[in-house]
Amino acid sequence: MTIGKFLETFDVIVIGAGHAGIEASLASARLGCKTLVLTINLERIGAMSCNPSIGGIGKGHLVKEIDALGGEMALAIDETGIQFRRLNTRKGPAVRATRAQADRFRYQERMKRVLEREPNLYLRQASVSALLVKDKRIIGVRTRTGEEYGAKAVVIATGTFLHGLIHIGLESFPAGRLGDPPSNRLAENLKELGFNIGRFKTGTCPRLDGRTIDYSKCEIQWGDYPVPLFSFKNRGKRPPLPQVPCFVTYTTPETHEIIRKALDRSPLFTGKIKARGVRYCPSIEDKIFRFPDRERHQIFLEPEGLDTVEVYPNGISNSLPLDVQIEMVRSIPGLEKAVILRPGYGIEYDFVYPDQLKHTLETRLIEGLFLAGQINGTTGYEEAGAQGLIAGINAGLKAKEMEPFILDRSQAYIGVLIDDLVTKGTDEPYRMFTSRAEYRLILREDNADLRLTELGRKLGLVDDERWEIFVNRKTKIEELFRLIKELKVTPSFINPFLEREGLTPIRETQRLIDILKRPELEWRKVVDLIEELRKFPEDVLEEVETEVKYSGYIERQEREIERFKKWETMKLPEDLDYYEIPGLSNEIREKLTRIRPQSIGQALRIPGVTPSAISAIQIYLKKRGNRSEGEDSPIG
Repeated sequence: MTIGKFLETFDVIVIGAGHAGIEASLASARLGCKTLVLTINLERIGAMSCNPSIGGIGKGHLVKEIDALGGEMALAIDETGIQFRRLNTRKGPAVRATRAQADRFRYQERMKRVLEREPNLYLRQASVSALLVKDKRIIGVRTRTGEEYGAKAVVIATGTFLHGLIHIGLESFPAGRLGDPPSNRLAENLKELGFNIGRFKTGTCPRLDGRTIDYSKCEIQWGDYPVPLFSFKNRGKRPPLPQVPCFVTYTTPETHEIIRKALDRSPLFTGKIKARGVRYCPSIEDKIFRFPDRERHQIFLEPEGLDTVEVYPNGISNSLPLDVQIEMVRSIPGLEKAVILRPGYGIEYDFVYPDQLKHTLETRLIEGLFLAGQINGTTGYEEAGAQGLIAGINAGLKAKEMEPFILDRSQAYIGVLIDDLVTKGTDEPYRMFTSRAEYRLILREDNADLRLTELGRKLGLVDDERWEIFVNRKTKIEELFRLIKELKVTPSFINPFLEREGLTPIRETQRLIDILKRPELEWRKVVDLIEELRKFPEDVLEEVETEVKYSGYIERQEREIERFKKWETMKLPEDLDYYEIPGLSNEIREKLTRIRPQSIGQALRIPGVTPSAISAIQIYLKKRGNRSEGEDSPIG
């Protein structure tokens, strides 16, 4: 490939300005790197192509972690959110999560404003057609109109734009999303460079005119109060925007029959869409087919903003013809006269199999090239933002010739997400769930700042205001722990309260912390009883309550993490030839050669790699004279 003179040179170039591109570019620029963002349409920065919401089970954890590290997503949704809720409040603290409806137009405007005002960050509207590579190292990019920009590192965050193909019924047309062109030349270039490319499918719901909805036939759903904002910076504050309700309705047997009769016109069932879709967020036609005995499916009517009539009917994502979509929508209670403003659609797009990446999200094939978001086979704004943050950090560190930044599975959901992608790959769009994290009682939403803010500060991403808030909160948590350990209660003081609550009284003076460990004890009532506890804010009380009540389980997970860390320190040589190791099957050799695990721990997590294979590797390394640190074997 002939490379001409660069129009301009940057430390980092980010391709794409969706949720991954935003976090990547801001992280890089805030590390002090001269950063260029190239996007097909500057007006669509931060666009919410699917549902207008942030957070949810597992996803909310990612948003809190992005915030703790100094990212932008939590601040953006706090400023533009129009309904906030905490989910799973009746379940254990590990699975409690926050979710918010966004004013999607204000969200976009805010993200564009933040990028425009960020020092070291430059925006250009352009479509990238090729990566410029020399000696297997990225040196820049070329746009469709021929301009070339130099860079020490490049982050690709193209979402669904690589060979994007939209389906509405049996009609299809190239697009990155409805209204925007695809990025076909860059997709071809990635294949030419040798990347293993796959194809996935996702979809979205039609948008309805809220003025044509009869809300009296729907269930009203308000948000929570006090409003649970996302950012640790905003604890105790009120949202700046008015809060509005969502509504709930349901499909009917008539809806299902309309869909069944139209399956011969659905690209999903005629074979026109060949790519794999999101198993945990299926289209409505897929739901009807897979769950034929279900009489109804829930639909959330979510407003898209305060200054628009558009409503997102979450739950009826589809790729059916428009006439079928209209008939289907009008068979639903409250939507009998609903007008579709924008049709729902399915979209197929290319992705890069993520087992070709390092844990930094740098590709193993080309040095200095990083991938983030849906290009890595994930789905969701939150998953994209988390990857963008890590890719942007590491691209910036690469440009500055500094050591990379990696989060492991015991530190963050972000670490779980990236390790799953890099180690296991994915054969369907990857979505984060709390069940994916082995140490989820330690990786809670409420303690993301305690886990990660100091790391963000060391990187230079956490500003003085955030840091002061963090230090103050951490100090109060430590003070409360000392207090409940030192404060002693007598039987004469506490027993009348315990008896009123139907709890077993104590016989001798005990430390308050031992009383508070009782799982059936309501902390709020104890706080009301003991004056010294009343000065602590609610979030501090909640944090300490969780740590105390679940201390036994937390200590068990901490022991498991110690064992995990030991396996992770057993490093594997980068040049290890697995085909020379006796006792390994060809399948295991191929997997280990392709993924190139960095440690025995990572090798153990590769599907199909057996304990006996690990033992064979360790025996081989011991004979070769470069025995791993730690015990001879992590098995058993």
